[in-house]
Amino acid sequence: MRLLSLEEGEIAVKLARAAIEIYLSSGEIIQERYSGVFEEKRGVFTTLTKRGLLRGCIGFPYPIKRLDEAIIESAIAAATQDPRFPRVRLEEMDEICVEVTVLTPPEKIEAKPTDLPKYVEIGKHGLMVQMGPYSGLLLPQVAVELNLSPEDFLSETCMKAGLPPDCWLSGAEVYRFEGQIFKELEPRGRVVEVNLTG
Repeated sequence: MRLLSLEEGEIAVKLARAAIEIYLSSGEIIQERYSGVFEEKRGVFTTLTKRGLLRGCIGFPYPIKRLDEAIIESAIAAATQDPRFPRVRLEEMDEICVEVTVLTPPEKIEAKPTDLPKYVEIGKHGLMVQMGPYSGLLLPQVAVELNLSPEDFLSETCMKAGLPPDCWLSGAEVYRFEGQIFKELEPRGRVVEVNLTG
């Protein structure tokens, strides 16, 4: 799967911001569409941070929509539908940094539960856990930001799903994926690609 160039990453982040600001000001969903990689179906998450703290994060783990449409929908949802936070107000966007993570398709880790940590590379992989009706996902940057070990990362993902932290040892399905991260250095500022392992 082709990686995005920095220029494409800038387009992705600016599209996410525009989608949020237009929706918050008018209730309209942006209709802009792009060619190239943006026509491909990709999984994507939009993350909003305010003064370094999470303000919203929602996305599509699987490549079920065109990338441009997935960015628009995930951005609006991150600003208005994350149940952990009140809806973003338009004036807040002056203080919010926008981050877009483009995902590779999640792949199930086929291994004995006790071996799962060996297949999780911090800084490279994000995780998704499924068990019955419960599922939870954490992006690759979460493990780096929280300085987690592979075991801790698996446990945190279980808890994100509303499951016991050791569910990865007791039959939960574990999936891993990679993410390419682009974010604003400051609100409406320069967009950079984030290297988690550097």
